[in-house]
Amino acid sequence: MQELIFSNISLAPNLGEYFREPVTEAIRGREVQASSATESYIVQLLSDFAKPKPETTSPLTQSVTLLLSEAMEHTGPERFKRLQTLGDGVLYGMGFFSQTNRGADRRYLARVGASAYDHAARMLRMGQGKQAGPDVLSELATKFEGFVEVLQYVADWVEAKSARDEGGLLRLYERWLKTKSPVLKNELGQRGMLGLDEGSGFGGIH
Repeated sequence: MQELIFSNISLAPNLGEYFREPVTEAIRGREVQASSATESYIVQLLSDFAKPKPETTSPLTQSVTLLLSEAMEHTGPERFKRLQTLGDGVLYGMGFFSQTNRGADRRYLARVGASAYDHAARMLRMGQGKQAGPDVLSELATKFEGFVEVLQYVADWVEAKSARDEGGLLRLYERWLKTKSPVLKNELGQRGMLGLDEGSGFGGIH
């Protein structure tokens, strides 16, 4: 899925504009109370992961427990950077690869991601003092699961936009079978691939 997402996104002239629509729709549809600053943060996060750097994707390939421990061993800007990167990575990973995060593992990952954001938010508040601006990281920490759902919606939206041929539609249908995502259902319905009873088969795809 990731290769398909990246190949489709790479065609977008402006990543911020590309992600703004689905992020706004997801926040409103899931009734997640999000400030405009946090909404913009999510859009930027998605843009960053569309063309990721090695340090950006470390939470997707390494132990999050180890990464959190290593972050807390540092001080100052380096600790803040590592905590923020960890929070971003866990949030993105749980949103875009939700099918691999189930049960206890999912709950643990959410706790680590929220904790990383919370620690980073505290550092930011201490550093800014009375001049503190929008508390985006605290919002992400306290509503972590809600924002995971927002990214899951965006992932389905991107997957739907990426399905341009028969193989793409088949992958879309297989994903819908697992997630029952309303975004995927709507896309498949518009393309005539789902019957009214949602179980009448996959059109002419074999």
